Amino acid sequence: MKELKATILEARVTFRLRPFRIPLVLSSGPITEITEAEAQARVRVGDREGAGRGVIYLSDLWAWLHPDLSHAHRDSRMRQLCEQIAANLPALCGGEPEHPLELGLRLQQSVHRLELPDDPPLLARSVCLSPFDAAIHDAVGQALNRSAFDLYEDDTPLPSADALFPEEGAARAIARTLQPPQSALTAWLVVGTNESLDLMRFWIQERGYHAFKLKLSGKNSVTDVTRTIEVYRAAQALGVRAPRICVDSNCANLNADSVMEYLLRLWASAPDVYDALEYLEQPTGRDIAAHAFDWRPVTAMKPVILDEGLIGFDQMPLARDQGWSGFAIKTCRGHSFSLVAAAWARARGLLLAQQDLTNPGISAIHSFLMAARLHPFNGIELNSPQYTPDANRDWLPRLAPLFEPTDGFHRLPGDIPAGLGTTL
Repeated sequence: MKELKATILEARVTFRLRPFRIPLVLSSGPITEITEAEAQARVRVGDREGAGRGVIYLSDLWAWLHPDLSHAHRDSRMRQLCEQIAANLPALCGGEPEHPLELGLRLQQSVHRLELPDDPPLLARSVCLSPFDAAIHDAVGQALNRSAFDLYEDDTPLPSADALFPEEGAARAIARTLQPPQSALTAWLVVGTNESLDLMRFWIQERGYHAFKLKLSGKNSVTDVTRTIEVYRAAQALGVRAPRICVDSNCANLNADSVMEYLLRLWASAPDVYDALEYLEQPTGRDIAAHAFDWRPVTAMKPVILDEGLIGFDQMPLARDQGWSGFAIKTCRGHSFSLVAAAWARARGLLLAQQDLTNPGISAIHSFLMAARLHPFNGIELNSPQYTPDANRDWLPRLAPLFEPTDGFHRLPGDIPAGLGTTL
């Protein structure tokens, strides 16, 4: 146990602007360019030192909805928070040597409590801390020459999470949740609300995609059903024998009844398309205490996965009590929190889906490695090849099976890497 206690020595963060090849349209507006934050951390584990990196996009249009603050203003505030975390990382992580997951959870607790200008929501704060959490885990793995997912072999005390697993402790629960790595994960193509369906042709015929995530308006069930059928039929016409689909209105549905209306209309209009629909990603407001619904009638028809509403441990039992089917795991919420949430969900028979924040390069590798060990039912959504392919060029052609799949599956060639794979 002692060798797994890491001391954070220093950290820093750098930024670069990434343009989108085509806009990613959310219910909050289109994303046309975005700030990439790269965190670096150096740690000491016993008599060894390691350096690690973590990357994330500071997606304010997803993580920080605010009608009165511009994108530029929110982006600036998120950069400032990243810089504040870099300057104070050891103190924010508790100031003592600890297991990297305990350091990550203490970092989340500290950043969530900070008094900050404009009071960014917890989801935006989690996005800002997530590359540092990843960098700590990567650094510990590099120091020990071990995968960061293989640090849960002992009954290591994790005080910030152990109470969630009173019978076995968090470390053992996480170890039981992590499975032998899968070598291939289904790739999902995002199909925007108003995108031309001609855009699907390349991804189907050149890249072999057969799974499609539809962005819906959430405002009109007739329009959303029509779009769902259009996308499914277009995939069939382009040669996909059995398209897989899921839908995401980015919290724009008014209530659970509107989701039920959509499902009933889809079933009545096109039973084969309804049968192909695998799940719905958070249809209603992200504050699930304020937007509380009984999801059981809906989930009796199709799974409904919590995404934006999963911001802390308090939401997990609330989601279970409301009848949500499971959690969308995203590394942008923090590596440590994601593993704990996944273990908590699995222990209760809830579903896990691995989603994305247009993760590029290092963060895409991180997300793939996590999905490969969690075995989510959907595969993995990695959409940086679709929206910011230039951010992946440094890894090509070596990692083409991950960033440029040709058979509809993401793969990471080679042996299991140390840390979170940043040395690839």
